[in-house]
Amino acid sequence: MATTPLRQNREVTSSHESFLRHRRFRWAKLAGGLCLVSAAAYMLTDPTPRPGGGTWLGYTLGTIGALLIVWLALLGIRKRAITPGRWSLKAWTSAHVYLGLSLVVVATLHTGFQLGWNVHTLAYALMMLVIASGLFGVWAYAALPAALSSNREGMTQAQMAEAMRALDRQLDEAAQPLARREADLVLAALAEDPFTAGLWRRLSGNYPHCATQQAIGGLDAANPDVERVEKLMMRRKAMLDRLRRHMRLKALLEVWLYVHVPTTMALLAALTAHIVSVFFYW
Repeated sequence: MATTPLRQNREVTSSHESFLRHRRFRWAKLAGGLCLVSAAAYMLTDPTPRPGGGTWLGYTLGTIGALLIVWLALLGIRKRAITPGRWSLKAWTSAHVYLGLSLVVVATLHTGFQLGWNVHTLAYALMMLVIASGLFGVWAYAALPAALSSNREGMTQAQMAEAMRALDRQLDEAAQPLARREADLVLAALAEDPFTAGLWRRLSGNYPHCATQQAIGGLDAANPDVERVEKLMMRRKAMLDRLRRHMRLKALLEVWLYVHVPTTMALLAALTAHIVSVFFYW
């Protein structure tokens, strides 16, 4: 069956649609509706002796929240299966974000605003931490890919590294006529591996002991043999800055997972303890 131009246009538009705007904010509307229904039920009921997780509404909201948490945790498994249509990865991710945010309302109303130093509050606190790290992840995936693409200027990380190695070979050759002190500065710069920086250094983008910068500052501009080396070193510094920006953006794009995933595992454990303790003492 032939695809009409209108249908083709819709498919193209859909393929470029952000997961946040998927199907005209379908999951945002559903999550908002869940929050409104939960809030209305909480305000219109008068549990005795007071609102909380032990009332019928508390058990209902708690069950919804627990099922949502387990379902949301399955996104990592879902990513391994790419399928089109209603349950595409984009749709699943959109649901993950908005239903995850709805947990702030559902779980808070489930507690009845009764928090203390116990496993129940621990589960609640871990859930809020998971949501907060997830919000950072949403920002990262919405903002950073464009910055990464702009910084690379059409080059891959491997191509940038290869260009750096080619420039280093030119520098090594150009530094041969230099005096010992200046040659040592160049060699120290060439020995500096940009990929050995630790996570904090990559995230901050701060390199106070950059050997390339020190070499540029230590070269004697009055020496005629230095002119070519200095120009090459300036090019190296520009390429190094671009590579470091690339690594910083990649680290920002990935580091939130080091909080989000382990905290999700801890949340599932605390949620299990919360449920078991509730039914044990029920």
